[in-house]
Amino acid sequence: MSAEENSKLLQEIFEQMAQGNGRALSDAMSDDFRWIFPGSWSWSGTWGPKERVVHGLLRPLMAQFSDYRVEAELILAEGDRVVVQARATATTTRGESYPQTYCFVFRVAGGRLTEVVEHCDTSLVERVLEPLVGGGTS
Repeated sequence: MSAEENSKLLQEIFEQMAQGNGRALSDAMSDDFRWIFPGSWSWSGTWGPKERVVHGLLRPLMAQFSDYRVEAELILAEGDRVVVQARATATTTRGESYPQTYCFVFRVAGGRLTEVVEHCDTSLVERVLEPLVGGGTS
């Protein structure tokens, strides 16, 4: 797929997520998808494959929110990489505000997401969210 097609794929996914459809992202993942949190904080490491990402990361994470919307502010694509700058508007089940900012670097192959590297406000994560059990591998 071209960079333009990859960009369009991520634009469509984030349009759905802005409307509350969190499955749009997981539905676009390849079976061998990997989610990477770089750095040296409690969530650092790599989650994969898709089944582990969905069941071990995304479902427990999203269960911490009473509402969650994320909207792309900028999408840039080159080759198989698509960078998405995004902002979440969310509230935890404990009533805490979660105004997260993200920079996602996606890799796309054959119309499927194969990897994402997520950069976010790690201090906000550590302060507001519960740690995930059985974190990613380093």
